[in-house]
Amino acid sequence: MARILITSAIPYINGIKHLGNLVGSQLPADLFARYMRARGHEVLFICATDEHGTPAELAAAKAGKPVDAYCAEMHEVQAEIARGFRLSFDHFGRSSSQRNHRLTQHFAKALDDNGLIREVSESQVYSVDDGRFLPDRYIEGTCPNCGYTSARGDQCDNCTKQLDPTDLIDARSTISGSTNLEVRETKHLYLMQRSLRDKLEAWIDSKVDWPILTTSIAKKWLNDGDGLQDRGITRDLHWGIPVRKGDEPWPGMEGKVFYVWFDAPIEYIAGTAEWADANGLDDAAWERWWRTDKGAADVTYYQFMGKDNVPFHTLSFPATILGSGEPWKLVDYLKSFNYLNYDGGQFSTSRGRGVFMDQALSILPSDYWRWWLLSHAPESSDAEFTWENFQASVNKDLADVLGNLVSRVTKFAVSKFGETVPGGGEFGPQEAAVIADLGTRITEYGALMEAMEVRKAAAELRGIWVVGNEYLQSSAPWTVVKTDPARAQAIVRLALNLIRVYAILSRPFIPDAAAMMMAAMGSDDWTWPEDISAGLRTLPEGQVFTVPENLFRKITDEERADWQTRFAGVRT
Repeated sequence: MARILITSAIPYINGIKHLGNLVGSQLPADLFARYMRARGHEVLFICATDEHGTPAELAAAKAGKPVDAYCAEMHEVQAEIARGFRLSFDHFGRSSSQRNHRLTQHFAKALDDNGLIREVSESQVYSVDDGRFLPDRYIEGTCPNCGYTSARGDQCDNCTKQLDPTDLIDARSTISGSTNLEVRETKHLYLMQRSLRDKLEAWIDSKVDWPILTTSIAKKWLNDGDGLQDRGITRDLHWGIPVRKGDEPWPGMEGKVFYVWFDAPIEYIAGTAEWADANGLDDAAWERWWRTDKGAADVTYYQFMGKDNVPFHTLSFPATILGSGEPWKLVDYLKSFNYLNYDGGQFSTSRGRGVFMDQALSILPSDYWRWWLLSHAPESSDAEFTWENFQASVNKDLADVLGNLVSRVTKFAVSKFGETVPGGGEFGPQEAAVIADLGTRITEYGALMEAMEVRKAAAELRGIWVVGNEYLQSSAPWTVVKTDPARAQAIVRLALNLIRVYAILSRPFIPDAAAMMMAAMGSDDWTWPEDISAGLRTLPEGQVFTVPENLFRKITDEERADWQTRFAGVRT
């Protein structure tokens, strides 16, 4: 049994996330966590809300609420939606937790003790009309690299170039829209990332099995332009983790907070400590996942995120870990994703464009969305959500292939043999061929899931469903029953067992439907079918089963047209 630590990029607190956010981190991480649990491994899956920085302050101001109250409210909203999508976090924490306060201040002290923090007087944009400094995302303007007119003060969403607010052309305040901006002097702490360049490069080079997308972005940021740059870790904001050296004040930094990029990834560790606290466990319980001197050396750590988060997780957060000089666990495998676009444009949380997670759940259950998003995951390139494609995938894959098989088998079995698994007949050459085919396919499916090849795994799972349909068509029990009832019983017995096996294999993708299939078979045996021949003989003769409700209904053309119109505009 392996020990598997999984984190997905922690979502900003500023509102409900869209489907692109979901498929870029949390959903594939959940798929992997569910699969690893199904194979018997010890899994810890941690996520949280990212509650500091400009987005939180701006969203709270827009909502007319104190920022702490806004964050508490939105954390619960995001947690409830995550439950709606069946995201199986072991803990869904908060970056504003006291655990994260203490750990962030601890890391800052360790870095300073190792000579990796320097105080810098820098020029920063000050809004005369707003009466405050405008760090990072309080400023928008034109990107000097690609010309995108809505680039933010820390990064351009169009070309992903990392920026400073003073880099922007025609800059304006996102608070008031004012262009009455000045450049003034202020002091901040910088993490001297450049001095860690060799260590970071050696570490990245050692990750030969990482996806090309991950390593290419990491290398680009490591070597682009002047290469890795020192980076400010404090900001002139009111909401955040106060700048301290561990438990001691930091002279000259009074009234400042740590920059959100610095404290947010530390929440992966803090969130694990929150998990221990929530379960009445001591510090040793979370340290065995993160401290290599306390048991974490045998942990394999996987991160899942969209490509825009890769630079911070391959350079800046590892710089914090390596620079501390302490035995903290570094990520072993970083699975990154391209963007999911929406109907000819981009999803955007800040601009309210696309289908958002709460809206999705209001029109269809989570399995419909989980299946489409995972089977179309933007791995090798950007992908696009269209309502036509969504309708076709749901109707063909879920309703016609899987749902139809479950319905046909159970209804036929009840009508001919009653509500228990029939015991007549023996498996013959057709069954042997199906068992051999499934054995090969299940092995391949497992290998693809291990490798986090999400789209290919979904395609293989669909192929496994197709095997059952083809078997039913070729064996034709509805015809055989007229001349050889015992043979028909054997066919039905294998098919009912196949439904149970499909429940196990499908559970990481569509957990609700899997639970319905397993319950319909009167079983609670989720043992992975290592031996498919035995797996297809698990339900005993006389086992009571039921005909489940329709697993998946088809999406009508009228519904598709209605949703396409309803979600064509901008969410307010």
